[in-house]
Amino acid sequence: MSLQDELNETDQVDELRRALARAQAQYAKLKKSRDEMAGIVYQAAKDAALAYPRLPIAPPAKAKKHRPEVAVWHLTDWQLGKATTTYDSAECANRIGTFVNKALKITEIQRKDHSVDECVILFGGDMVEGIDIFGTQAFEVDSTLFAQLFSVTQILEMVVRRAALAYPTVRVVGEYGNHGRIGKFGALPKADNFDRIAYGITQNNTKDLKNVAWQLSADWYQHVTIGNYRLLLVHGDEIRSFSGTPLFAIIKRVSAWAAGIVPAFDDCYMGHWHNPMSITIGNGGRVFVTGSPESGNTYAAEHLAAQAKPSQRLHFIDPEAGRVASEYVLWLQ
Repeated sequence: MSLQDELNETDQVDELRRALARAQAQYAKLKKSRDEMAGIVYQAAKDAALAYPRLPIAPPAKAKKHRPEVAVWHLTDWQLGKATTTYDSAECANRIGTFVNKALKITEIQRKDHSVDECVILFGGDMVEGIDIFGTQAFEVDSTLFAQLFSVTQILEMVVRRAALAYPTVRVVGEYGNHGRIGKFGALPKADNFDRIAYGITQNNTKDLKNVAWQLSADWYQHVTIGNYRLLLVHGDEIRSFSGTPLFAIIKRVSAWAAGIVPAFDDCYMGHWHNPMSITIGNGGRVFVTGSPESGNTYAAEHLAAQAKPSQRLHFIDPEAGRVASEYVLWLQ
């Protein structure tokens, strides 16, 4: 290597050293800036904490009951008389008894914070299975229609009497369903229905209960007022579908009802579809679809690829605010 080459190499090394020194200086400056920023943020957080001293934690005040609420029992689609591998008339009675026990227990819990002196029982229809609703139905029931009628009346009466013992005031509202139909569709007036007959017998059998009032009519819907809360009770077969629960059709139909077709309501309660759900419609109201105590429905499994867990619905209403304060789906199996 020539002397000139050695000098050039020495210059390159010196330049690299100077570049490294500059990089190290810049890094040190950047690190110092970062450390200073972290210090500033830390100090600001410390100053803020000192500026707002810790609040003393006071012991909780003695619990005070809030304003009254009203219990709502939505009981629907018992289809008593239906026979499956896991459901029959006896199991229907057992599961409705389970519902009542749970509803009363939850009411006692609710009463720790609210007075609950009134219960509104909504009987939503399809309380009997029927005998001539579809072609093979006669092979899927455990009792005649005569026996279904009197068995379901006994359970209806049990529900009303248990409620009357637990609440100072009870209102019973009855709506009929498609399974209570007498004869083929359209053969007789729609309101000639075994659900309505069962309600009428139960009303007569509970005349001795002075704290029980009944609301029954031949209309396809029932309008119920609880303070400032208004509900619409229908069975649900007004919305047609042969392929599972038609969510869009339910929203469309209930929204149309809310537009002035029926008296104004806040929420709509229906059964028929056997699967519990809550659907919000455009005006902010909701549709509460309540399940059924039945199980093992082979038709639903085969044709709809669906099975429902046995359930019914319990709500507590704030009558002053005009809204549902709390809601429960009570599982019965």
